[in-house]
Amino acid sequence: MIKTSASHMEDLGKEIMSIRSLCVRGKLVLLLTACFSIVYISWLFLRPILIVAVHQRSNYSDILVKNFPATDKRKIQWWFENKDKLKTQYNIPQPASYGSFTVTFWLFGDGYQEEGKYDRLCFDDMPTKKNCIDKNSLMMVRYAKNTGLSFRLDGGVYRIKGNGEMIKEKYK
Repeated sequence: MIKTSASHMEDLGKEIMSIRSLCVRGKLVLLLTACFSIVYISWLFLRPILIVAVHQRSNYSDILVKNFPATDKRKIQWWFENKDKLKTQYNIPQPASYGSFTVTFWLFGDGYQEEGKYDRLCFDDMPTKKNCIDKNSLMMVRYAKNTGLSFRLDGGVYRIKGNGEMIKEKYK
């Protein structure tokens, strides 16, 4: 009986060690998953925004981009940080004689495609069959003298008031 108890205790000890090693492995897997997630999320938020192409029609500008910010706040912040660069490098925006302009940022996604049966935005300034993109608007920046500067995003319309304050309106 004592031998059985000792044997039983030895087996129990091995079982406890096995459970502990599983617990350590589980913690290691959890730690590695957390580290990978932090690196991936950091990469998503810190990768550079790539302007692939710019198309102009009078006071309407279309900018095709990759890696655009995910949140409304970051998109608007990006505009203010880069509007001077857009003006010097691409001459955007190009206001109409009365001052209004519209700049739309589109996800470049799968690149240029033929018009096809889908609802696509096509650019007449490209003399090729593959001159269209899928309509996936990321942000629209508008300025008009009567309404001021506004940003149309998924979360709603953000307007800059005369005092610089930003207000958010829901889509109607």
